[in-house]
Amino acid sequence: MQNITSAQAMQRLVLAARRKGQRIGVVPTMGFLHEGHASLIREARVVSDTVITTIFVNPLQFAPNEDFTRYPRDLERDTRLAESAGCDVLFTPTPEEIYPHGFQTTISVGGVTEPFEGVFRPTHFDGVATVVAKLFHLTQPDKAFFGQKDYQQCMVVKKMVSDLAMPLEIVICPTLRETDGLAMSSRNVYLSAEDRQKATVLFQALQVAKTLIQSGERRRMVLEEALKTIILRQSGITIDYAAAADSETLAQPDEFSSEQAVVLLLAVRLGTTRLIDNLVV
Repeated sequence: MQNITSAQAMQRLVLAARRKGQRIGVVPTMGFLHEGHASLIREARVVSDTVITTIFVNPLQFAPNEDFTRYPRDLERDTRLAESAGCDVLFTPTPEEIYPHGFQTTISVGGVTEPFEGVFRPTHFDGVATVVAKLFHLTQPDKAFFGQKDYQQCMVVKKMVSDLAMPLEIVICPTLRETDGLAMSSRNVYLSAEDRQKATVLFQALQVAKTLIQSGERRRMVLEEALKTIILRQSGITIDYAAAADSETLAQPDEFSSEQAVVLLLAVRLGTTRLIDNLVV
C-alpha cells in the first residue's frame, strides 16, 4: 500500500490509473479508523481496481467551539487497518496541501443542509462540501463510499454531485454497530465507561420508533415524542434533535403517507461527546 501526502502526487497517480482504464474507488475519512471504515474499504475493493482511502481531519467543517484539536488521530493504526481491509493508496494530506495559502473557495449546498445538523452546526456542511469536492477532484473516483451513520452528510454529498454533474457514483453503505447497537464512530473513544453504557439508549429509541411505524403509526409528533421519551430515561443526556423526516427530502410533514420511507434522526450530547445516529424505516 502506498502512502501519499502530496496533492500533486495524488493527481499523478490517478491520471496514470485512468490511462490504464482502471476503476477507482475512494473512501473519504477523517481517520481514527474502525470496523465501519474497514467495511467501506472492503466494499470499494469488490468493485474497484484501485482503492484510495483519504485521511484528513478537515478544519473547515469544525466550528471554533468544536473538537478539531482533540479529534482522535492514530495514523500508524489507521495504516494497518486500511491495508488489511484492501486499500491500495492512503492519501494523508496536510491542511496546507488541501487549503494552500490564499485558498478562498467554498461550496455551499442549499436545502438539505438547512435542518437538523444545519441548525446546530451552521457552518459544518459548507466545510464538508468543500473538502469532499476537492478530494473528488484530486482522486477522480468512479465511486465514492460513505457510511449511512452520517445520513444528512450523505444527502448533502449526493446533492452536490448531482447538481455539479460530477461523473461519479455515491455509494451509501449500512451503519455498522457494536453488539449492543451503538453505531460505530471515531468519537466513541471520548465516552467514559458509564456514558458508553448510557449511549445504547439511542439504538433502543430508534427500535421503539421503528416498531411504531411498522405497526402503522404515521404521525410525526408521536414518533418524535417516542424517541425523546426513551432517550430521556437516561440521566445526563441532552437532545439536540430527535426527529422523523422523509428519507429522500428531509421534509417533516405532520403525517407521513403509507408510501413514504421515514428516516429517524438523532443527535444527543452525553458528557462532552456529541453522538448522532439514524434509522430508515
